[in-house]
Amino acid sequence: MKPELYIARRYLFARKSLGVIHTISAISAIGMAVGTAALILILSVFNGFDRVIQDNLSDLAPDVLVTAAHGKYFVPSDPAFDALADDPDVVRTCDVLEEQVFVAYAGREGLARAKGVDGTYERESGLAAHTVDGEFSLHRGDVAQAALGSGLAYKLGVRPHFTDPLILYYPRRGTRIPLAGPASALGSVRVSPSCLLSVGAAVDEELLVLPIAQMRTLLGLGEEVSGVEITLSGGPDRRTVRRIRELLGPDYLVRDRYQQNPALYKMMRYEKLAVYLILLFVVIIIATNIFGSLSMLVIEKEDDTRTLRALGADDRLIRRIFIWEGWLVSLSGLLAGLLAGIGLALLQQRFGIIKMPGGFLLQAYPVVLQAGDVLWTVLGVAAVGMLISLLAAPKATSSQSPAPGRDPR
Repeated sequence: MKPELYIARRYLFARKSLGVIHTISAISAIGMAVGTAALILILSVFNGFDRVIQDNLSDLAPDVLVTAAHGKYFVPSDPAFDALADDPDVVRTCDVLEEQVFVAYAGREGLARAKGVDGTYERESGLAAHTVDGEFSLHRGDVAQAALGSGLAYKLGVRPHFTDPLILYYPRRGTRIPLAGPASALGSVRVSPSCLLSVGAAVDEELLVLPIAQMRTLLGLGEEVSGVEITLSGGPDRRTVRRIRELLGPDYLVRDRYQQNPALYKMMRYEKLAVYLILLFVVIIIATNIFGSLSMLVIEKEDDTRTLRALGADDRLIRRIFIWEGWLVSLSGLLAGLLAGIGLALLQQRFGIIKMPGGFLLQAYPVVLQAGDVLWTVLGVAAVGMLISLLAAPKATSSQSPAPGRDPR
């Protein structure tokens, strides 16, 4: 063991460590432990809410979305699409047709993002799990039905059991405004509301899902689609996405979930980074106690440092002793905080001890413990402890008087 580490360890665990200095050091270590545990717990809760958001959006946003590289609509008749259906990694493919439309219902009007879907989507989509009123169904016999986001339904006053139909309007393709007025240039279709969905506040404000046949009638299209949604067996995988992109060629855009919603995922990453930096700043404030305890320890150990100099120790060795002393205090707090934070996170993740307040769909605070968060917490707290120790250690030499018999000049 290096002499500086051995001496620092003796200072930290000495039996006579009952003075004010060691009390401050103990408080500093406890503060570092609390800061470390808070970092792990809050980042894990943040991960939990991110996972909830992503799980909700995953039922609306596919693993892979294929759109036309040029133009808005295309006919998925390329042989490559047939090859996708036989791919072992592809669970299903669904044709969709999306467009912004004008909606009227019982005297109320609004805009909606209408999404026409095929029978496969209707049977196997995870949107049915988000139904809050009614029954998720886009057909009742030969009658077309629509599922609405709860926010859009609130604006229009829609209830699934009401008999009034939804009327969707969209400008007819290639028509000019006639003398009878712009309203006569609008195509329209009628669908009955079947259920209300709750996916997310922003999504619910404009979500409208209906059969693709009605969307094609409204838009005046034949077999065209705006996109093909692909569900993969192992979820979004970069290699599989790259292979699909190569298979379809440059005429199509192939995007994974991150590329479909880049603003959302960037916002979640930046929010997590901001939370990490704020909590790390709190740890820095807590670590200033180490600076104070080291400064006092340097004064208390003046006789020891003179003895070490008499034995041949130079200033570098003495500085390293106090650097190790401060870092051992921070590392002891780091270790205790890691054990507490990881343990509490796992308990909450497994048993949901802390419950969410009333009015939320979640019963307990969601927690997802990630190895990357633990690693960045260890690196950040250890770096803060080392920085504070480096700042306090120079006092060990600058405040010492020269050894006896040595020229002070």
